[in-house]
Amino acid sequence: MTALACARITYKLHRHAAVFCGQGVRWASLLRQEGYINGQWVQAMSGKDFKVTNPANGKTIASVPDMDERDTQVAIDAAYAAFTSWQATTAKERSALLRRWYDLVEANKEDLAILLTQEAGKPLSESQGELNYGSSFLEWYAEEAKRIYGEVGQSQSKSKEIIFIRQPIGVASLISPWNFPNALVTRKAGAALASGCTCVIKPAEDTPLSALAVVDLAHQAGFPPGVINVVTASRTNTPGVGKLLCTSPKVAGISFTGSTAVGKLLYEQCASGIKRIGLELGGNAAFIVFDSADIKTAVEGLMVAKFRNAGQACISANRVLVQDGIYSKFVEAVKAAVGTELEVGDGLEKGVNQGPLINDSQLKRLERIVGESVAAGAEVVMGGGGHKLGGLFYQPTILSGVTQDMVCFKEEIFGPVVAITRFKTEDEAVAIANATECGLANYFYSRDISQAWRVARKLESGMVGINEGLISAAEVAFGGIKQSGIGREGSRHGIDDYTYIKYLCFGGVN
Repeated sequence: MTALACARITYKLHRHAAVFCGQGVRWASLLRQEGYINGQWVQAMSGKDFKVTNPANGKTIASVPDMDERDTQVAIDAAYAAFTSWQATTAKERSALLRRWYDLVEANKEDLAILLTQEAGKPLSESQGELNYGSSFLEWYAEEAKRIYGEVGQSQSKSKEIIFIRQPIGVASLISPWNFPNALVTRKAGAALASGCTCVIKPAEDTPLSALAVVDLAHQAGFPPGVINVVTASRTNTPGVGKLLCTSPKVAGISFTGSTAVGKLLYEQCASGIKRIGLELGGNAAFIVFDSADIKTAVEGLMVAKFRNAGQACISANRVLVQDGIYSKFVEAVKAAVGTELEVGDGLEKGVNQGPLINDSQLKRLERIVGESVAAGAEVVMGGGGHKLGGLFYQPTILSGVTQDMVCFKEEIFGPVVAITRFKTEDEAVAIANATECGLANYFYSRDISQAWRVARKLESGMVGINEGLISAAEVAFGGIKQSGIGREGSRHGIDDYTYIKYLCFGGVN
C-alpha cells in the first residue's frame, strides 16, 4: 500500500488483528484470526491453522483456524439451538438487526475494502465497489424481511378456509467463493436471516478474512449467539467440512456458489437428506455484437463484463461473438481499449485496475487454456502469457479467429482473456451461444428493438444483459439454468430458498 493510502485509513486497535502496510504493520479491528461459533471467537479444536496470503506479492496476511468436522458440528449445533428462538422473532426485529449490520458495514467500508484487496488481489476501486454491492444486500433484505407474505386461497367447500403461510426452513449452510468474498456472504446471509433461518458460513480458503470481518460487524450489530456462525478450513479439511454441512440432519438447506463440479458433488451429498438447495455455478457467457450495435458502447460493456476482477467472475463474458460486418472494426476497438485502459499491478497501488489471479492453480489453468487454443489456431492479437510483474499476474489477452471447438470456447476461462469469433446470421449467433451446458448469463448488443426481443427470448440463460455489461444488483434475481445452478439470489425471490409454504386448512367455519 502506498504511504498516502496508509495515512488516510484510520485503524482501530485490536489485539488479534495485524495487516501489512508497506514495510510496517498496523493493527486493525476488523482482521479476525479466529472462527466464530455461538457468539464467540474461537480457535480450531485441533489447534491447527493455515495461512492467508496476498496474491499480489505472496506475503502472509494472517492465519486462521483450520477447522474440521468436529468444529463444524459445534457450529451446526449452535445454529440449530438458536433457531428455536430466532424463528420466533418478528420481521421488524430481524429487519432492525439487518439494518444495523448494514449501517456498520457502511461505516467501515474503507477498512473492509483494503482487507479484501489484500486477500483477493482485486484493485482497491473494485473492492470498494464490491463493498457497496455487498452492503446493498443487507439493506435490501432488511426491507424484504417485512414483506414475506402469505396467501388466502379460495376453497371449493363452504365450510373451509384455505391459507398459505411462509416459514423459515431452519439451519442454512452457506458456502461462499473466493472471487466475491464479501458480497456473496451478505447476499446469502441477508436472505437467510431475513427469512428467520440461522446459518453456518464456510468461506473459501483463499479469502476467509472478509467473511470474518463482515461477521464481526454482525456481532457488533447484536445478532444473538448461534444465529450466525463461521467455520474456516484449509483445502485439506474443506471436503469433510462441506460434506457435513450437506448431510447433517440438523441442516435444512444449503446455498453454494462455486464450480459446477463441486456443485454437483454437494447436490449429491444433499440428496440423502432431501435438503433444500440453492446452487450458483459456473458460466460460459456469450457476448454477442450484432452489426447494428454501437461499437463504442459494446466495447465499453465488454471491458466491464470481461475484465472485472481480472475476468474471475461467474458472469464474465467468455465467448465474444461478432457479426461479419463489424468484426475487424470491433477487434481493433477492443485492442485499443485493452491497450490503453488496463493497468496491471498490486491492487493497492494508485491507478491499478487489474490485479493478479487468485492462486497458482488458476494461473496454470489459464496458461493451459490459452496455450491449447493458440496451438489449435487462435491468433494472439495481444498478450498471451504471464505478465512482466511475474507471480500470479497475467497479461490482458485478446485471441481472435477462435472456433467453437477450441478449449477457450468450451471451458470457462476465468481470467483476463478475450476470445473472439465471427458469425454471419442472428440464428447462427444464438445457436453458438446456446451450444453449452452452462446457462448463467449472456450479453448482446443491438440497436434493433425487434432483434433485442427475439434474441433475449431465445438465449438459454437465467440472465441476459441487453446493451449492458454490468447486470448484478441486489434487486435482481441472480441465477442460472441448465448446469449453472438452481434457485435465485437477490430480489424478493432470494427469500424462496430459505422458506417453505405451509398450507393451513380451517374447517367447520360456516
